[in-house]
Amino acid sequence: MTKQNLIQISNDVVAVIAGLTASNVTGISSMSGGITEGWAKRVGGKNMSKGVTVEVGEVETIINLRVIVEFAVPIHDVCYRLQEEVKQAIENMTGLQVVEVNVKVEGVELKENARHLDIDSLENGIG
Repeated sequence: MTKQNLIQISNDVVAVIAGLTASNVTGISSMSGGITEGWAKRVGGKNMSKGVTVEVGEVETIINLRVIVEFAVPIHDVCYRLQEEVKQAIENMTGLQVVEVNVKVEGVELKENARHLDIDSLENGIG
């Protein structure tokens, strides 16, 4: 019988990698959290895997992301870039094969600078 060495990477580790990578993608305003993630924020916890669920097998993983995008960005392009960057980061850091990166856009956020620009444009008759 051949003895094999085993490396296990927890779901939490993969989720944190995905969450941190996603939060750095241009056009992603924030990750969207659920009830427990909102509760953790209220009690002062910082959840680095907010908006991320993963399924990790022995050699493969599936990533599910819930995001809020910035207003006026091409959502399909941002999500495609998000999928590629998360896949690459997880594969490079863990050696796991990412078989799916699913993205659910749960909201759009208007940034403060954009809001002021829009109001100024409307007041000046532009747009």
